[in-house]
Amino acid sequence: MVLLGGILSLSIAADVLAARTALPRVSLLVLLGVLIAVVQQLWLPRPAALLDELARPLIELALVMVAFLLGSELTLARLRRTGWLITVISLAVVLCSVVVVGAGLWLLGVPLVVAIALAAISVATDPAAVRDTVRGSNDTRLAARVLLGIVAIDDGWGILVFGLAMALLGWLLAGDGNLALWRALWELGGALLLGGLIGFPAAWLTGRLAPGEPTQVEAVALILLLAGCSAWLGVSPLLAAMTAGTLIANFSPHHTRSFRAIEHIEWPFLVFFFVLSGMIIDLRQLDDALGLALAYVLLRLFGRWLGGWLGIRLASPARRARLPPHIGLALTPQAGMAIGMALLAAEQFPEYGARLLPVVVCSTIVFELLGPLLVKKVLR
Repeated sequence: MVLLGGILSLSIAADVLAARTALPRVSLLVLLGVLIAVVQQLWLPRPAALLDELARPLIELALVMVAFLLGSELTLARLRRTGWLITVISLAVVLCSVVVVGAGLWLLGVPLVVAIALAAISVATDPAAVRDTVRGSNDTRLAARVLLGIVAIDDGWGILVFGLAMALLGWLLAGDGNLALWRALWELGGALLLGGLIGFPAAWLTGRLAPGEPTQVEAVALILLLAGCSAWLGVSPLLAAMTAGTLIANFSPHHTRSFRAIEHIEWPFLVFFFVLSGMIIDLRQLDDALGLALAYVLLRLFGRWLGGWLGIRLASPARRARLPPHIGLALTPQAGMAIGMALLAAEQFPEYGARLLPVVVCSTIVFELLGPLLVKKVLR
């Protein structure tokens, strides 16, 4: 309890430092976790198991909250507004990122599990970093509107791609092909089913509760049910939570109440999530991970650029002339979703966890620092 209180107290200092500098607070929180890991793993005579029992549930709750809130963005009205251009560019960036990162790492001799996992993780984007940079520039041109539309749906693609990748790897690595195939289908189909079983009743209930404490209780209950049932049934918690959030957003007349209730309590869990993500890195494996992290960063940058360029080539000549060809580089920031995917992949394939986590944590810090600069460059 003392350590949890200390983490929250230090996060306030990180907020102040982020407000006074150009450093993203996500990167500062992850670095805080790395500093705790240095003390824990290198300075103590015997590595201490700090927060081991609390780390997993705190991380899972934070991830489910993020995915649930992401579902609120995927309304039919919003998808209609995004239009054909945004959908095409978004899909082109997703496909190119997956192919370039996955194939590139595999050709460099990276194990198939790590290559596919990082390829799926490469799809995730930090929408807050992109939105804040675009709005801070007061840019209302077509390129800015397209970027805001893409980041609104980008992590939805990311969760789908990651779920497919984990199911595919589970099938490829299992000895019994038929049984593994059914497990893979269950991981995805079961998540959609669970999201529907929780989402539809919640959509009905949300419109019948008075604002305030009852709505907050319902929102917390949803998060706990989604996290617990996903673990119990062995399905993707991200896909289940996103499905439930999407259903509530589309079928409840007062859906914003539940999402606002989650937003009010989300940040302390995200603080624990980012700090714990830095804490669980095995620093003894860090040297081996730096080369892989560099390759991942370069391949992802190229994949984002290529996807944006191809997507724009499919646009009409009039719109093509108004869009920068390197628009994909503005979609490089990564944060919680990428780290969360790495944690889930490490949990599913623990023999590769020590290699995956340092790569994603290091690259996330790089992308959080580099991303806003690239957004400004694209919009210049």
